[in-house]
Amino acid sequence: MTSVAGAAQTTVWRDRRAVALLMAATLTVMANATISPALPGLQRLFADDPHAAMLTRLLVPAPSLSIALLAPLAGLAVDRLGRRFLLLAGILLFVVSGSAGLYLPDLPTIFLSRIVLGVAVALIMTAQTALIGDYFSGETRTALTGLQISARNFGGLLFILLAGSVAAISPRLAFGVYGLAVLVLPLTWMTIVEPRRTSPKQQSGQETRTGDGAHWRLPFLGLVALQSMTNMFFFIMPTQLPFFLDAQGFHSATLTGMTLGVLMLTGGCLALLYTRIQCAINYAGVFALGYAAMAAGFLLLVLSPPVFLSFAGAASIGAGYALVSPTFVALTLHLAPPHRRGLASGILTASVFIGQFCSPLLSTPAVSGFGYDGLFLGVVVVLTTMATAALSSTVMRSR
Repeated sequence: MTSVAGAAQTTVWRDRRAVALLMAATLTVMANATISPALPGLQRLFADDPHAAMLTRLLVPAPSLSIALLAPLAGLAVDRLGRRFLLLAGILLFVVSGSAGLYLPDLPTIFLSRIVLGVAVALIMTAQTALIGDYFSGETRTALTGLQISARNFGGLLFILLAGSVAAISPRLAFGVYGLAVLVLPLTWMTIVEPRRTSPKQQSGQETRTGDGAHWRLPFLGLVALQSMTNMFFFIMPTQLPFFLDAQGFHSATLTGMTLGVLMLTGGCLALLYTRIQCAINYAGVFALGYAAMAAGFLLLVLSPPVFLSFAGAASIGAGYALVSPTFVALTLHLAPPHRRGLASGILTASVFIGQFCSPLLSTPAVSGFGYDGLFLGVVVVLTTMATAALSSTVMRSR
């Protein structure tokens, strides 16, 4: 199994289409978490705005609102209008809307630019995921889903560290990092070609053969709900961690960037091993291990203030999230028939960002009522329950 997994990863790295798709994957992390180190500075910069405390927290998940609403429609467009055009359009829109915070005058208009950024991410993610399903299959596809998470994390590491550094000069400069997305365009333009489209008659035949109904939709909807909850917990890190560290007496955007960098680095490294781990313990085992690691990470945050515990907690959360995230994509591409991949990718993408958008809306009142320790302990209980359920499933199947 190890040799098969290694061969699949080698195949991916030799395919320029795969490299272009992995480069596009880095943009989805940039869309939200990049400006996280700048949040306290932005709140102070716009202190005269009576809603500054909530608006600054919402800037990170703001793209999630438009993605949650538009990703299914983007998925339909990807199925009907083609993958390549919408992927390129999404990258261009990403550059323009992402960097708009450099010059917009106030928090409400910056918030609106983040909403537009979500439209770009919806196009990128749905087209990219559908193309993975179109271009690749079997172990190669599984390897690419793991490497996709690794690319997101390594890209996020680079961009968050860069944003943390420039945010120490001015919080607005963090938005300039989004302009780096223009580097993705040349390779994408040259290597991504539109896959062969199936005719309406062929699509009808595929629906008959695959049982295009509850056969795949019900398990898929279960994955959608679980992924939304997973991302809601994970996104506590970029939305609340800056303020958590600030409350602990660490008033440094650079430190926040370093902590989130540890989150991304650990996740990126572990995602490189995803195919091997999945082959060894199957999908249920991956869920059990991933949720257990996330629970351990939030427990370590409760034991702070030592900075090394915050680093260790972030590393554990990043590792756990990097394990479970590729599984959602791999199972979706396995379940959905080819002519429904765009729609399924759009709905799956929406579930990610629904969870992200809901995260600060639920976690901020929890912090006000129970403090950061109460929030983190509550998350530990839920994640431990999820890990136990997945482990029980694994044990029952082995018997």
